[in-house]
Amino acid sequence: MRVLKWVLFGAVVLTCILGFVFPHPNPHFWWQYIPVFDAFFGFLGCLLIILLAKTLGEFWLQKREDYYD
Repeated sequence: MRVLKWVLFGAVVLTCILGFVFPHPNPHFWWQYIPVFDAFFGFLGCLLIILLAKTLGEFWLQKREDYYD
């Protein structure tokens, strides 16, 4: 498991480095001029979804232990 974490971390770092080496060939929007913006935007989007799901589960879906008593 520990080796898998390092392999995945290395793949992410390598992908980010390649994003700087090979920029977007035909940028049309302002965010396409920023290297690796899509990766950071996707990562932040995933974090937002996780935090929203945990908050929703904690305050709306979960009930007290004695709810059905």
